[in-house]
Amino acid sequence: MDDLDFSSLAESYDLECKASLGRDGRGELPDDVWKTYSAMANTDGGVILLGVQESPRGIFKVVGLSDVERVRKALWDNLHNRKQISINLLSESDVAPVVVEGKTVLRIRVPRASRQARPVHLGSNPLGGTYLRRHEGDYPVEDEVVRRMLAERVEDSRDERVLKGFDFNDLDMDTVAAYRNRFAAVKPGHVWSDLPLPEFLERIGAFGKDREDGSTGLRLAGLLMFGRAEVICDAWPHYMVDYQERPEAKAEKRWVDRLVPDGTWSGNVYDFFRKVYQKLTVDLKVPFQLKAGQRIDDTPVHEALREALVNTLIHADFSGRVSVLVVKRPDMYGFRNPGLMRVPPELAVLGGHSDCRNRRLQKMFQLVGYGDHAGSGLPKIYHNWAGQHWRRPVLSELNEPEQTLMELRMVSLLPEHAVTDLRSRLGAKFDNLSPLEHLALVIAVTEGKINHRRLREITTEHPSDITKMLIRLVKDDLLVSDGFGRGMVYFVPWQDRRAVMAFEDGDVSSLTPELGILTPDLRALTPDLRSLAPELGGWGQVVGPQVISELAQLTEAELAHLQQVAKPVNDAKRSAPELVKQTVLALCAGRYLGLRVLSELLKRRDRDGKDLRTRILNPLVEQGALLRAFPKANDPRQGYIANPDL
Repeated sequence: MDDLDFSSLAESYDLECKASLGRDGRGELPDDVWKTYSAMANTDGGVILLGVQESPRGIFKVVGLSDVERVRKALWDNLHNRKQISINLLSESDVAPVVVEGKTVLRIRVPRASRQARPVHLGSNPLGGTYLRRHEGDYPVEDEVVRRMLAERVEDSRDERVLKGFDFNDLDMDTVAAYRNRFAAVKPGHVWSDLPLPEFLERIGAFGKDREDGSTGLRLAGLLMFGRAEVICDAWPHYMVDYQERPEAKAEKRWVDRLVPDGTWSGNVYDFFRKVYQKLTVDLKVPFQLKAGQRIDDTPVHEALREALVNTLIHADFSGRVSVLVVKRPDMYGFRNPGLMRVPPELAVLGGHSDCRNRRLQKMFQLVGYGDHAGSGLPKIYHNWAGQHWRRPVLSELNEPEQTLMELRMVSLLPEHAVTDLRSRLGAKFDNLSPLEHLALVIAVTEGKINHRRLREITTEHPSDITKMLIRLVKDDLLVSDGFGRGMVYFVPWQDRRAVMAFEDGDVSSLTPELGILTPDLRALTPDLRSLAPELGGWGQVVGPQVISELAQLTEAELAHLQQVAKPVNDAKRSAPELVKQTVLALCAGRYLGLRVLSELLKRRDRDGKDLRTRILNPLVEQGALLRAFPKANDPRQGYIANPDL
């Protein structure tokens, strides 16, 4: 691979470059390569290049490895050492020397680990040794997340467990009766229809036997499907289902109809499905058609929405801190479930690959005619949506917190209003663009942003051509970019980036005190739900506040201005804390600056900025003079802006 395109590689894969020269300059396996290996394997995979230096971010310099075989041997030796890393995911073809600019580089392709292999961790203890990839960095994973990974690895079906201390009294009998009526209608004359309730629940998988200790009782699936919300929360404290209908095609919290477990209904999964499906489809137009003398009140759109709703529920990780969320807007339907997909999204869309998280729930839905056969639900959604000539559905994952999102938009790929708007703004310049450039700009306008991955989904152009096209549009001031590598997103210059939110949780404070039974649970969830607001910048990407995390993001004029502002601190041999505070506020006026940028502008000795954060930034935040971009103080993306109201 003599012609290795770094820019295309960085937007197609998660990319990490390490000089790896060692003390003698001939090449040495760096110790921190294992954190990157763990992080990539536990996230979406990626490529590690040893012998390439990246400084500043996005600028690559090939230094090469003079003894590449020594580095490769050290890698393989450690891959088979369980004291170093928990599992080897690599094959011979994943580790190969490549020649770039006349120098030898070692390329390591790290695949995404399967559910059964996660967590991939350093040493023998996954707690403290597990890493995830966050914005081109490797970060240790919280113990709670590691425990969920371990549970996912061990439990093929998360809803299989027989619960201790729960019984039929914890079920909502109106829900059970509705399910039995539906079962009898779908399967007339079935032998299960007339069974006593305990036997019926056992046959459908809601009730069962623990094979280890011989006890019998309600399965977790049965409680989720038919239980009362307050009892479900005893088993899953963070259980929450939420439906919102919003009146406009805007990302805002205003809603005209909302359904949450508020004590007026059972709050269980089956009733949520029944009520929400009716709300989603109530105003769909149904053409008159007959089958065997009976009118068919079903369309491909009905089927797609039904599949999407069932998929959301049967794949949800109800132990996660994110709610199940369904949003209906005039222009789109959105579905979110806690937990990442067990099968990579690109494989799930193809069909034939299924690893359902809640298999008992899946079976119970299938018994009453909801949900397709394993692995065929997503292809049916995509096929039915394409049949309406609507934009291709967007399926994506967010890692923090873990969630899966699907967006079904009811607009054409090149809507006339977007083309008209672009032509009115850009004039003849728009008409002179290529079809691919037209597509990129229209998607940026209609979806609020565009990225490399989205264009790969809807065009057959080569990834490197897409990269070059996006760079060209940025150079011509037709797009503005934000982020690095696979996190890079693009906006049209006149767009308000804060409005780029497909949908997000409503503010929990808007829920009235009448939500009796779930009030304690909602209070516990409040910090997490609120923290989502700046982070859910769209499906698959985190936008939020625009933080300047590298000096390279600044123009020459901007950098010169900030350096002049920081000059009083830099010129003094020892600056008083008050002077530093005033300078920080001046630097952060009207812009979010990251910790590293502030440290470099102020020429701090501690380039990681820990001392600056402790002595200067945190006190300013406590005084209200400085605002954080993200709720968690030590968020790796953290940035600071001067309070504009002061």
